[in-house]
Amino acid sequence: MSTSEKAPKKTAVYIDGYNLYYGRLRGTSFKWLDIVHLFQSLLIQRDQNESLIRVNLFTAPALANFATHGKESVEAQSAYHRALKARHGDLLETIYGNHTFDKKGALLPTFVPGRPYDRTNRTRVWKLEEKKTDVNLAIRMYQDASKGLYDRIILMSNDSDTEPALQAIRQDYPHIIIGVVMPIHPPEQGATLHRRASGSLVNLAHWTVAHITDDQLQKAQLPDKIPTKKQPILKPGHW
Repeated sequence: MSTSEKAPKKTAVYIDGYNLYYGRLRGTSFKWLDIVHLFQSLLIQRDQNESLIRVNLFTAPALANFATHGKESVEAQSAYHRALKARHGDLLETIYGNHTFDKKGALLPTFVPGRPYDRTNRTRVWKLEEKKTDVNLAIRMYQDASKGLYDRIILMSNDSDTEPALQAIRQDYPHIIIGVVMPIHPPEQGATLHRRASGSLVNLAHWTVAHITDDQLQKAQLPDKIPTKKQPILKPGHW
């Protein structure tokens, strides 16, 4: 067996942070998640001679005016990202998009139970949109593939918007093994919370993880206190 065959397969992870939060973490006690540890554990379980080289987290800064806990939510997100960086250094990179909203409110059709869609019946609402995250993720995945940085890539998302990027990588760099991890609840942990996996992503992946269990999340929690050269970073109280 040659040296190249024995060498661990260089692996990178690309996480849709918005999808992870709203698909699996929101409403749970697992928000203080060590995403690097989670994927290191997954690779150990796979036992495919894979070495985790980089974890890329794509997200957007929280906005206090739209967050459940206001300014505390912004501080909690900041503490979380700083804790991950203090824990893992250059192994992890956080790439930010942004949120946009119409200050005048968006005029959208009103939902009336039992009645058909009526475009003339509209209500002005706050419409918050996350921008650039999907694009940043897709571009980074393809750029890394084109540079030959990794043998294997893992996407954590259940959003079909990433389908074109995966399809392009499959076509242009067929030697790269693609894994997809779905940030959704297992059916047995509550049918009301469970979402269906994106069939388009499953079809483009060489392997998939259909859901993330509570046990996996519990075992991958950061310590409540993360030491730094200055003040330690503490887990947010409402998390």
